[in-house]
Amino acid sequence: MAVYTIITDAMIDRLLLQYDIGKHRALTGITQGVENTNYKLETDQGHYILTIYEKRVDPADLPFFINLKTHLAEQGYPCPTPVRANDGYVLQKIQGKSMAIVSFLNGTFTASPEPPHCHAAGAVLADMHLKGAHFDMQRPNALGKQAWRPLVEQIKDDVAHTDHSDQMPQIENWLTGIEQNWPDRLPQGVIHGDLFPDNVLFDHTTITGVIDFYFACQDMLAYDLAVMINAWCFDQSQRFNPDKAKALITGYTSNRSLQDDERKAMLVLARGAALRFYLTRLYDWIHTPADAQVKPHNPDDYWHRLMFLHSMDDSAEIGVSHA
Repeated sequence: MAVYTIITDAMIDRLLLQYDIGKHRALTGITQGVENTNYKLETDQGHYILTIYEKRVDPADLPFFINLKTHLAEQGYPCPTPVRANDGYVLQKIQGKSMAIVSFLNGTFTASPEPPHCHAAGAVLADMHLKGAHFDMQRPNALGKQAWRPLVEQIKDDVAHTDHSDQMPQIENWLTGIEQNWPDRLPQGVIHGDLFPDNVLFDHTTITGVIDFYFACQDMLAYDLAVMINAWCFDQSQRFNPDKAKALITGYTSNRSLQDDERKAMLVLARGAALRFYLTRLYDWIHTPADAQVKPHNPDDYWHRLMFLHSMDDSAEIGVSHA
């Protein structure tokens, strides 16, 4: 469950006086998700999503996220459109917390994407990269390479008496190799940073929506694709699926061509992306209280991905052929 802030009917009725989107009919908590509280809001004029930003989201980052979605939506990108209140601002307050209302997108996510889903998802990622090219706000990647070694140091003592303690020496070795081979001259731009299957909505194999932009930032565009290779191209048994990888890359390059140096770097980028999610999931695994509303993701899924990716020698082995 991920509804941290409870909103009553009276609260939502008062809130909607600040908007021109109709009167409240229904408000339903959405239990999927981890970072924020989300409600599906139905008024007599339509359906919306109400998001309340919880303590893990830096309020200083909210204008970036809101304005990015507005920028993309204005170009026809299938992301939620932020709704302005009568005062002209999207961000408002409820229960002392920042909140926003955005348009509701139909569709459902798939927990087990097939190659056609991967092709469509790759294409929609490239479309975001192209449409975000002229977005002029800046937000560095707070979970980029510069954050990984400090996170390892922070975690080391915490895992000393857990089942993951034996993994840390190998993690440090892998991190050293990733740091030594990390590219620094690849094309940069706005990335989603977290385009997992549960952040893409489908009607069959047609994408109806892309959601959850709260890790969006500036970074290497190819790194965003590497995140997706990890998230979309391994089966639930943790086996790499080359058909999914080929479909993902083909979909991406149908909208944006990859430079040869991006293709060559994809293996180390995929290793870095796997390490990033291993570390953040391990941190949450250790620090989330047993009685917390949200069950953290098991970091071992990304341990297996790291082992696989370090058994490969070339990007072509993960579906990214050289031009």
